[in-house]
Amino acid sequence: MENGAPVWKFRGDEELTAITIRGIRYQLMDNLNKDDDRVVVPLGHGDPSHFPCFRTTPVAEDAIVDAIRSAKFNCYGPTVGILPARRAVADYLSRDLPYKLSPDDVHLTLGCKQAIEAALTVLACPGANILLPRPGFPCYDALAAYSHLETRYFDLLPDKGWEVDLKGVEDLADESTVAMVIINPGNPCGSVFSYQHLKKVAETARKLGIMVIADEVYGHLAFGDTPFVPMGVFGSIAPVLTLGSISKRWIIPGWRLGWLVTNDPQGFLKDTGVLKSLKGFLDISSDPPTFIQGAVPHILEKTNDDFFSKVIRILREAADICDEKIQEIPCITCPEKPEGGMFVMVKLNLSLLEGIKDDLEFCIKLAKEESVIVLPGIVVGMKNWLRITFAIDPSSLKDGLGRIKAFYERHAKK
Repeated sequence: MENGAPVWKFRGDEELTAITIRGIRYQLMDNLNKDDDRVVVPLGHGDPSHFPCFRTTPVAEDAIVDAIRSAKFNCYGPTVGILPARRAVADYLSRDLPYKLSPDDVHLTLGCKQAIEAALTVLACPGANILLPRPGFPCYDALAAYSHLETRYFDLLPDKGWEVDLKGVEDLADESTVAMVIINPGNPCGSVFSYQHLKKVAETARKLGIMVIADEVYGHLAFGDTPFVPMGVFGSIAPVLTLGSISKRWIIPGWRLGWLVTNDPQGFLKDTGVLKSLKGFLDISSDPPTFIQGAVPHILEKTNDDFFSKVIRILREAADICDEKIQEIPCITCPEKPEGGMFVMVKLNLSLLEGIKDDLEFCIKLAKEESVIVLPGIVVGMKNWLRITFAIDPSSLKDGLGRIKAFYERHAKK
């Protein structure tokens, strides 16, 4: 007690106040001009479900209704997920692999974010470090910090289609390195890695004695010349933890059903205790809703190709619009047209602008003056770049990019 007042011993953990996409997006939205009657154009997040053209398939909706009405899924489920759902995910992923996954390889999670948390937590032994891509998804940085797992950053190379700088990976790694993360199709780059490049990634991981954490939440959302190849194809070269979900391909991020899958035919993850630790983590964390797990087999097995083709067609057309309109805005440059996912990274040329010192100020002023939300590159590790999503209604995309052009013209150096 000091002067009759208690001395509180608790403090908030500062490592939980890291930069996040949501935090920056809310900051930008706080700067919107309330007197601007125009609709806000959301070019800063990856949730196209707000737009009618991206509505999910009735197959998924009916599966949820049937699961609820069956009254079979009102109970707690096993911590790794119910068997029919795990079997369905194993069968779904095995279609693209040279070997067959078992339901025991599948661990269902509360969205892909919990899969990330699980992977990083089980690897966070004292002194361990993990290699993350730059630019990347900031959730990895924040969760690694929370788990006291050291992070080191390798570059993705914009002039080579955002491929991994494999020499940089080798230079970063040491005896305490446990894993490297790749995100394919790319968030935030819109890249899709080739079979040959992914094989080199696996060979590099094997050489270093580390696993690959393959974030494939945007799996199969590839619409360019390079087809999507799952990292698990190379599981016999190096162990792969595949992270994914139904969120993006089915346009249902709010349903929160993801997975962490072990692609490890040689059994290294079991021998090193990773699987045991993973089960321990899931035993003390929350599960995805059981009724959504109950709907998963029907969703994965019965969704027809017409739905997927429609989504790919809309994304391809939107990427074309984005690429075309960006070329009309002198202060931003796109090094690589997106081939997959929902985003594109563009370089900001501040020398062409008056009174704007960095990417964050650009985005704040853009929100205030044009009611357009764009993510500053600093959030994903690339200062003075921007991440733009094209996964919105095409007319809104044209409108938003047109407003960015008007913003440039107003702030251009005379």
